[in-house]
Amino acid sequence: MKKTLYTIAALFFILTSMSAFATAPNRSVILKSKAEVLNAYISAATLGNDTWDKNLLAYDFLYINTATGKEYGRTAYSNFLKANKGLKFNCTISYEIINETGEHATAKAIMKFENFTRVDYITLQPRKRGWEIAKVVTTYP
Repeated sequence: MKKTLYTIAALFFILTSMSAFATAPNRSVILKSKAEVLNAYISAATLGNDTWDKNLLAYDFLYINTATGKEYGRTAYSNFLKANKGLKFNCTISYEIINETGEHATAKAIMKFENFTRVDYITLQPRKRGWEIAKVVTTYP
């Protein structure tokens, strides 16, 4: 009987000590597919959705606006998206993946407004945590 009590107590201590070392689950959404990444980008850029994940943009992300000739990095573009939270563009949106290799994919997001069209060429790259956006070039054809 004494041996059984020691065994039960030992199991109890082992189980409680294992739960003490458990880590909290990662609440960060990992966007695995290219379609998930593109939908998250379009939602953030055109629908004012601020729930996009920090894993959406690569650390060396570059945004280029061909109309102004200006370039922005990850922090500046993230701040722009946050500042425009809730701002919804009045346009129709479509996208397609126009080129795909093992290491990169290029997509084209078309936003048709009443008086003009905006086209974003989006370069995606795979990382350990899933696909992410490396570069966006905005044009106004």
